[in-house]
Amino acid sequence: MTKVIMHGCNGRMGQVITNLIEQDDNIEIVAGIDTYDGISNNYPVFPTIADCNVAADAIIDFSNAKAVDTLLDYCVEKQVPVVLCSTGLSEEQLIKVEETSKKVAVLKSANMSLGVNTLLEILPKIVKILAPAGFDMEIVEKHHNQKLDAPSGTALALADCLNEAVDGTCEYKFDRSKERKKREKNEIGISAVRGGSIVGEHEIIFAGMDEVIEVKHTAYSRAIFGKGAVEAAKFLAGKPAGFYDMRDVIAARG
Repeated sequence: MTKVIMHGCNGRMGQVITNLIEQDDNIEIVAGIDTYDGISNNYPVFPTIADCNVAADAIIDFSNAKAVDTLLDYCVEKQVPVVLCSTGLSEEQLIKVEETSKKVAVLKSANMSLGVNTLLEILPKIVKILAPAGFDMEIVEKHHNQKLDAPSGTALALADCLNEAVDGTCEYKFDRSKERKKREKNEIGISAVRGGSIVGEHEIIFAGMDEVIEVKHTAYSRAIFGKGAVEAAKFLAGKPAGFYDMRDVIAARG
């Protein structure tokens, strides 16, 4: 049984993960961390991670960037691995994450979905076949109208995956509206759509002469990110210091 602390337990994702874990016999939440105490949980909730005195095998973090520094210090002090899902970290914080991973296990991915990370595993094989055959590569991502960043971190991770498969020879093209010229062979176009309540959709297009191959992932609810975080916590418990991502979780599964 993996015992976890849910950092940001009363946020939207914290409650999604709480409900998921209640249905999983192989993992349990032994404590939660949140400044908001207006939700009743079946585990003790502390206002900050520094107040928590409950032992755990791992921490799942879905809080905010402001709380990450204190969280990382706690993980090093208590030697508790952490699944880091908070977004919007500064460059300084990303450096601290890397330094922390030298002292305790840290798992961080651009996207926690098992499906998206499976895509990241298989895409290089597709690229190595189609790119030399002259196929153009494009990415179209869609998200809800409240999302602040564009393109999404996942779209950039997918683009990096495609680019690495061709030895980093591609140029990312985010906006063609100011140019009147034909597409360069080494471009990866990335287009962002924002509207309604779209949870997340990422489509990779391989366009060749007289044929098109499309690889697509659609998120229908935020629960998929919670499921990924739960599997990541199970994987990370007991791991030595190091920097891990969801591809490590997938590799361990099969």
